[in-house]
Amino acid sequence: MENRQTLRLNAANLKDLEFIRNFIEEEIKSYQVDASAVYDILLSVTEVATNIIVHGYRGKSGPLEIEVGCQGDMIVIAVRDQAPPFDPTKVPTPDISLPLEERPLGGMGVHLSREFMDHMSYRYIPEKGNELILKKKGVALH
Repeated sequence: MENRQTLRLNAANLKDLEFIRNFIEEEIKSYQVDASAVYDILLSVTEVATNIIVHGYRGKSGPLEIEVGCQGDMIVIAVRDQAPPFDPTKVPTPDISLPLEERPLGGMGVHLSREFMDHMSYRYIPEKGNELILKKKGVALH
């Protein structure tokens, strides 16, 4: 990954979401990312960070690291946390054809992140925790 910038929060909580969004938006500006890709990236990372804080850390604060960089024509974002292991790539796709009142709660944030990003991969690193890699095309190549 080229020109990586990293945001480290020792005790991330929901109040940090705006700060996280601002960090990502500022970092991807230099790559001349297409406006629709910026929206998709911000929405996806916000959903991932929210899930880590709400579900992974169960509403308490915990360490969160977000690394932003570029790889060819793709923005690459690595999100790392130390919550219990959880692989969002294994979450079943919700049946969005069902009426809202018949759908089970949860899973839409992960679904949206998968839909809006071009690539999502997960790995658990012993002694380090969860790492989710998100990639999105849309960088203007120079």
